[in-house]
Amino acid sequence: MEQPSAFPVKTREMHNHHFDSTIWNEFPFRDDDIIIATYAKSGTTWMQQIVSQLIFNGIEGLEVAEMSPWLDLRIPPREVKMPPLEAQTHRRFIKTHLPLDALVFSPKAKYIFIGRDGRDVIWSMYNHHYNANQHWYDALNLTPGLVGPPIGKASDSVVEYFQEWLDKDGYPFWSFWQYLNSWWPARNLPNVHFVHFQNLKDDPAGEIKKIAAFLDIPVQGETFDAILEHCSFNYMKKNAVKAVPLGGAFWDGGAETFINKGVNGRWKDVLSAEESAKYEAIAAEKLDPACEKWIRTGQM
Repeated sequence: MEQPSAFPVKTREMHNHHFDSTIWNEFPFRDDDIIIATYAKSGTTWMQQIVSQLIFNGIEGLEVAEMSPWLDLRIPPREVKMPPLEAQTHRRFIKTHLPLDALVFSPKAKYIFIGRDGRDVIWSMYNHHYNANQHWYDALNLTPGLVGPPIGKASDSVVEYFQEWLDKDGYPFWSFWQYLNSWWPARNLPNVHFVHFQNLKDDPAGEIKKIAAFLDIPVQGETFDAILEHCSFNYMKKNAVKAVPLGGAFWDGGAETFINKGVNGRWKDVLSAEESAKYEAIAAEKLDPACEKWIRTGQM
């Protein structure tokens, strides 16, 4: 295994209709903070549920979305977002979608990074964007402080949406390749743990045990059985209101629209062989070979 390098240093700010990375610049870390880092629609809400269950020993009824804010989302503003987070007395778990070079990194906090094949990401992203209602657009585009262009409506075709995302380097969100390239060198740091969405699907018990060990949280017996149940897709779909931001108010169909399918491979019967090969060729060009293999297969 490669030896850990020096801890990452922030080198840039990132602003758009979603991001305000400056909120991390003076963030008062606690030594036991947990940071959940993903490119959007890569299993973020699932990991927040897992971490909440580990921290609180498998109890039900947790207001996970409220407890675990997306810190670098520019809404609500920091003066609204920070006081409740600073008032928390339990072990905090915070969500970020920032590339690592736009994130302040604490050597003492623990970082869980979740990866997912970009084609699966976009199939999930399309559901998220296509079903967003006017409240979502108004919050992102009309709230003061917007930097750059507003976000527009999603295409009526998921294939067109995927092609535009691929051709325009992450449009209308942010670069998938830059995101992965920023995090990949940190994979062997002692306070960073990589999880692949497919591995979590294939072996939730094994992967959750690894996460628990990384977080130094002992779990066993009936408590672990409860955690597994409460982190299952069916349970989360049934209790989506507590896991989804604002209880799903930004999406037509509510929280159950946000927690949609929870599966991979939906693109396989939709993309042509040429379209899929184009994605794979760009991935091979943009990523370290080991990173490309991992994001595609989950094999480190």
